[in-house]
Amino acid sequence: MSAPIIAPSILAADFANLQRDIEMLNESQADWIHVDVMDGVFVPNISFGQPVVEAVYKHAKKPLDVHLMIQDPDRYLAAFRDAGAANISVHYEACNHLHRTLQAIKALDCKAGVAVNPHTNVQLLEDTIKDIDLVIIMSVNPGFGGQSFIENTYKKVRQLKEIIVENEASTLIEIDGGVNAHNAPALLEAGADVLVAGSFVFKSVDSVGTIAELKGINL
Repeated sequence: MSAPIIAPSILAADFANLQRDIEMLNESQADWIHVDVMDGVFVPNISFGQPVVEAVYKHAKKPLDVHLMIQDPDRYLAAFRDAGAANISVHYEACNHLHRTLQAIKALDCKAGVAVNPHTNVQLLEDTIKDIDLVIIMSVNPGFGGQSFIENTYKKVRQLKEIIVENEASTLIEIDGGVNAHNAPALLEAGADVLVAGSFVFKSVDSVGTIAELKGINL
């Protein structure tokens, strides 16, 4: 099995020293930089919008993996692409016309992702799976960093992997929330491809070493 894609979440970075933390990620084995955009409506927290994504993009040497935890994401797709997003993920629960939204993201030359909350059944993605470049399985309730990992996530990963294989899709499975060196091997074994890690990376004594540890997990 190939090494996992590691996408540290800057929600856990030091906002007063964001450039420093982005430069650290540039020098690390991180593959993507995960950016959580929250509007205080879809989730009970407000993080940052296009201006901060744009500022991050100026310093980032890795693709920006932008996760929109917002109501009515269609209104902002082009704005986040213009701000520097390489991947744009929208929440299944926030989209009335998911297929149309996915097509709109692809038309912007971005990878199209769909995020699902812990209560959402992954079977609901079966009809659109071939149009989805990546699925973010939320392994915590969205809104705040540093939460405990939800154990049911392993089962969801296996179910989603089955759907992907049955439909001969090339969709990546991304895990967001509570990921650490303890649960990462089991997530990868279940079928995950991308690991988002926030607190585990940025609160560690050696963030570059922690990223390398996750990157080095081989089953």
